[in-house]
Amino acid sequence: MSIEETEVLVVGAGQAGVAMSEHLGAQGVPHVVLERSRIAERWHSERWDSLVANGPAWHDRFPGMEFPEVAPDAFPTKEQVAAYFSAYAEKINAPIRCGVEVTSVTKKAGAPGFRVETSDGTIDARFVMAATGPFQKPVFPRIVPEDAGITQIHSNSYRNPDQLPEGAVLVVGAGSSGVQIAREIARSGRKVYLSVGPHDRPPRAYRGRDFVWWLGVLNKWDMSAPPQGAEHVTIAVSGADGGHTVDFRALAANGITLAGRTMSCTEGTLGFAANVKQNVDLGDANYLSLLDEADAYIAANGLDLPGEPGARDLGPDPDCLTNPMLELELAEAGVASIVWATGFTVDYSWLQVDAFDAEGKPDHQRGVSAEPGVFFLGLPWQSCRGSSFIWGVWHDAKYLVEQIMIKHTYHRYRAPGEIETAVAPQEPALAPAAR
Repeated sequence: MSIEETEVLVVGAGQAGVAMSEHLGAQGVPHVVLERSRIAERWHSERWDSLVANGPAWHDRFPGMEFPEVAPDAFPTKEQVAAYFSAYAEKINAPIRCGVEVTSVTKKAGAPGFRVETSDGTIDARFVMAATGPFQKPVFPRIVPEDAGITQIHSNSYRNPDQLPEGAVLVVGAGSSGVQIAREIARSGRKVYLSVGPHDRPPRAYRGRDFVWWLGVLNKWDMSAPPQGAEHVTIAVSGADGGHTVDFRALAANGITLAGRTMSCTEGTLGFAANVKQNVDLGDANYLSLLDEADAYIAANGLDLPGEPGARDLGPDPDCLTNPMLELELAEAGVASIVWATGFTVDYSWLQVDAFDAEGKPDHQRGVSAEPGVFFLGLPWQSCRGSSFIWGVWHDAKYLVEQIMIKHTYHRYRAPGEIETAVAPQEPALAPAAR
C-alpha cells in the first residue's frame, strides 16, 4: 500500500485546526486536517444544552467572518459556534477529513519528517501540528468513592438538570462552567451546594463596555504569563441570559449554599476547606481592581462613558460565608449527585516524540515545540492571555505558519555547488513567509 505524503498534518478540526488551515492555505502550504469526529465536535456534544459563548459575537470570532444572525453584543449558542466553524471551514475550502483518528506520530528514522498512523492509513508529513486544544481529558478527582451511592459526572457530561436523579446537587468548581451549571440547576428547583475555589471575577460589563473590551484597551489580553501563584485560577464569567456579572452573594441569596474547596469524603461525609470567604473576597478584589483601572483609563483618555456608581456595592455577606460549612453529610442533606466542574488535562499519548517536559506537558515556546517540526496550537497562555479565545487561536496559528515558512528557508538552502539530494517528502514550491 502506498503511503500518502503531505507537508503539514494538522490533528484536530476545532477552532485551532480550522484557523491553522486558513493560514496554511493562504501561504500555499500543502496540508491535511484530520478530525476523529466532526468539525468543532466538543461544541456539538461535550457541553451542556444551554451553554453560550463567554464572549460577545463581535469579539470572539475569526477576523474573516462574523457570526451570522447573531447581534454583535449577543452571546452565540453552542450550536451557533459549532455551525460557525463548519461554515468557516467550507468558506476557506479547508482539507478536513472527518472520522479519521490519529493513533500515533513518530519521528522518521534517518529522514526528515514524521510517520503518522491513522484509522485510515499511513501519512508521512514534514511537519505535525497538534491542534487538539486543552479540553481533552476531564479531571475527575476521586474524592467520593464510586460505591457511595451518589451519581457523579464531569461537567463535560452534564446536559441539563433533568438528567440528574431527584435530590440535591453538589457542584464542585467555581469557574465559568461550575457557576453556570449551579445556577441552572438551582433555578430548576433543586437544592444546590457550590464548592468555591480561587477564581478571578471580572465584571461582565462596566460603564457600557464588555469586560473583553476592557481587557483589550488595558493590554491585559497581551499578558504573556499568568501572575505568580495564579496559574490554575479560573475565571468566573457568564454569557448566559444575555450576559451578567457572576455574583456569589447573589447566588447564595437565591438559595445556593457556598462552601470552600472539597477536600475529603469519610463515610458519606464531605469535608470542605474553611476558605470560602477568602476565595470570594479575593475574587471581589480582582473585580474591584478592574473597575479602578477602567475608571483611570476613562479619566486619562477623556472618554464619555456613563458612570456606574452601584457597581461597587457588593452587598452583605451571606451566612454561608460568615459561618462556613466545613462538613456535609450527603445522605442527610439529600445530595443525590455531584457535578465535577474541575477542568481538563491534555492527552498526547498518540504524539510519540520528544516534545514534552518531565511532567508530560508540552515543552514549547509560543507553540514551537522542543521537537523540531512539531507544533502545538490552542493551549492556554500559548503566547498570551488571549490564546484561549477564538480570536487568540487565530493569531497564534498565523505565527506558527510564519515559523513553518521560515524553516523552509533552511530546508531549501543549498551551498554553491552542492549536489541536490532526494528529500522525502518532496519540497513544495512555497511563497516566502509573510512579514
